[in-house]
Order: sequence, then C-alpha cells, then structure tokens
Amino acid sequence: MSAMSEGSKATVFADAPVPAIPTPGAAPSPGRQPPRLSGSNRYSLFVGMMKVLLPALAAALILLVFAWPQIAFKDDRFGLGMTRLTLDQAENLTMLNARYDGIDEARQPYSITADMATQSKQDENLFSLELPKADMTTKEGAWLALTAREGKYRRADEQLDLAGSVSLFHDQGFELRSESAHIDLGAGTAEGIEPVEGQGTFGTIDAQGFRVLDSGQTIIFTGKSRLILYPGAQEALQ
Repeated sequence: MSAMSEGSKATVFADAPVPAIPTPGAAPSPGRQPPRLSGSNRYSLFVGMMKVLLPALAAALILLVFAWPQIAFKDDRFGLGMTRLTLDQAENLTMLNARYDGIDEARQPYSITADMATQSKQDENLFSLELPKADMTTKEGAWLALTAREGKYRRADEQLDLAGSVSLFHDQGFELRSESAHIDLGAGTAEGIEPVEGQGTFGTIDAQGFRVLDSGQTIIFTGKSRLILYPGAQEALQ
C-alpha cells in the first residue's frame, strides 16, 4: 500500500488474491470432488466382489437343496376335498375315512375302516359302509382281513355284513372270494352261504359256503366242495 501527498486524493491499493494453480499429482483441495475410478479399477473391484459372492451363493444353494425336503409342505399331511353326498347322506351323520377299533370276547383286537360311513335315520347303531375293511388278529398272532364294495355295521352287537366282491385274506398266504359274508366281530367268527372259491400255497378250493372260527385260526368249507392240492401242499399247510 502507498500514500499520496497532502491535498491529493488518497488511493489505497489492495493486493488481489491470486488463484492457486493446481499441481499435478497433488491431493484435491477441500470442496472438490475426488477423481473417479478408471475402467481398470472398477473391473478389479467387481472381480474381487464376485470372488466373495459367488462361493457364498453356491454354498447357500447347496444348503437349500438339502434342507428343502424338511421344510417343503407335503400334500399327504392334510388336505381338503369336495365329496358328493346324496340327499340321505346329507341329512344323516356321515363320516369320511371312518374307523372303529374294538376287542373281541377273546381279548383280541379288531378294527373296521371304510371310505364313507353313513348313520341310519331309524337306528343310530346301524351304519352303511362304502368300501369297508375288517381286520382281525388270532391268539397266535395271525392276521385276517376282509374287504368288500359295501357293508352294514351294527355297532351295538358288533355285527358286520359285507356284500359285493368280498375277499378274505390270511397272512399264511391264501385268499377266499365270495359275494357276501357275515362277521361277528365280538365272537371272532365269519361265515358265507354263497359259493366261495379260494387259492393259496396249498392249492385251490371251491365250495358252497365257508365258516371262519377263532378269528381266522380255523376255516371250514361247507356244502359240495372240491380241493386241488399242489405238490408239497402238506408242508405248506403245516
């Protein structure tokens, strides 16, 4: 700054700031944007991230493959479906997949199952069954099963009548077929008065009827009967 002589106008000169010239390679001053990454730097960063993410993603997929059977919902656990019911079935008590378990006079268990059971309007102890199946067990542990297209079950006196393609299976390896059968579940007996035919490891048999005693331990064929034994049948029957 300089001063003029007295009587003259005073003029003050101030030094104006000189803009700084950036130096190549110097750090940017505050308030300035940092330099962007070059293409090669961005590619290196992307490759580094993929080296971490891809193995992690592969491990997660492997864990999901092993864990999915445990967390996936199965259709056979529970399901709802539409079933057509007749007017009588809609008015009466109707059960789907019905089951009844009991014990006979010899303290042996038995069970009755059916795709559908409909209670009678006139008798609350009488049920009409669709595709019924009865299972009985002998004292010796043998298993006997009877199936049919339809049946009538009287719960109070434990009586079961089967009709239509009645089949009797015994775990010793033979089967009997007839068109009807009456089963006394409490007494552990069954009988049929229509023609019956059977087959097993012992051979084949045709008769006019049959009786089952002791929950299947003894089977008697009634009326005119014909038995054809296979070679070695005596060993099979023992």
